[in-house]
Amino acid sequence: MQTGAPPALGRFAWLSIAAAVVTIAMKTAAWRMTGSVGLLSDALESLVNLAGATMTLLMLNVAARPPDEDHAYGHGKAEYFASGAEGALILLAAVGIAWTAADRLLHPRPLEQVGAGVLVSIGATLVNLGVARVLLAAGRRHHSIALEADAHHLMTDVWTTAGVLAAVGLVALTGRGVLDPIIAFVVAGQIVWTGVQLVRRSALGLLDSALPAEEQGAVRQVLAQHEGPEVRFHAVRTRVAGARRFVSMHVLVPGTWSVQRGHDLLEEIERQVRQVLPHATVFTHLEALEDPASWMDEGLDRSDLAPPPGS
Repeated sequence: MQTGAPPALGRFAWLSIAAAVVTIAMKTAAWRMTGSVGLLSDALESLVNLAGATMTLLMLNVAARPPDEDHAYGHGKAEYFASGAEGALILLAAVGIAWTAADRLLHPRPLEQVGAGVLVSIGATLVNLGVARVLLAAGRRHHSIALEADAHHLMTDVWTTAGVLAAVGLVALTGRGVLDPIIAFVVAGQIVWTGVQLVRRSALGLLDSALPAEEQGAVRQVLAQHEGPEVRFHAVRTRVAGARRFVSMHVLVPGTWSVQRGHDLLEEIERQVRQVLPHATVFTHLEALEDPASWMDEGLDRSDLAPPPGS
């Protein structure tokens, strides 16, 4: 049984930390060259990247721990703390960017050394783009929400920087310095959206959300292959915990079946579900089709009245 994110994922978090340190230095240099509040907002978001990457590293290490007596289902949900914390830091950075932009609107200042600053910022953006693609591929391959969140944050940083660079170029061409803080406000808005989405996704994960619709559909297709007059299913439930998927169900068969025959059916169903959901832990419970008690536990809480078997 898999026990959460493998320890090897930590190397991707270290890559993100290294990229954040490099881009902070580059974007800070670009801001000091140009005086652009837009480029300052970029540098501030890179500080959030660093904090988020550090949190991701810590939570990946926690998620990789094997199950123990106090956490029999593993520590996979630790990843949600990383993505949630990163979302909160993004929102704080957005407030700082908006505050700085408002001050620049009230006290405008011309940009300097625009060409050199833009070149430095482009280099930082390329670093983020390359690292984001690596993290996103790793996150999807290993079903790691922490790495995916970090990757999407970096990609947002890439698009944000593109907008900021466009603003700096427009200021240089038109001489209208007001465009710089206006774009900074747009950047802050985009960062808020990203932060809210990360916090929302993390909260849903901590609330034991069901599998995505396409994965639930794959489970239903497996069950449909076995369902018939002698085999029925109910209480089919799914949930996600970090990189882990959990599927549970009750399988109803004739009471005259042998234990071995029922066991073989359950083993085959579990095997097929794991084929379509490689990271799934599958729990099955065998019940007698004719026994009224078998129909009392379709819901999460067992009911007092059972419908007839043919209903």
